[in-house]
Amino acid sequence: MSELFSTIGQVKSVYTLVDFYQYIKTVEYLICVAFFVGFPMFFRYLHKIPSTQQEATH
Repeated sequence: MSELFSTIGQVKSVYTLVDFYQYIKTVEYLICVAFFVGFPMFFRYLHKIPSTQQEATH
């Protein structure tokens, strides 16, 4: 597990075009996963009903 955390943020040397595309594809997938997890949480945070209004509606 420590090997994974030590490699995060390092620039990887790529020598062929195929290696470059695989590296970019991996980075894009990680960005997509972060967006699909983070956006719903952020959306809920923005549209959260304050507790005083929530009690008044029930």
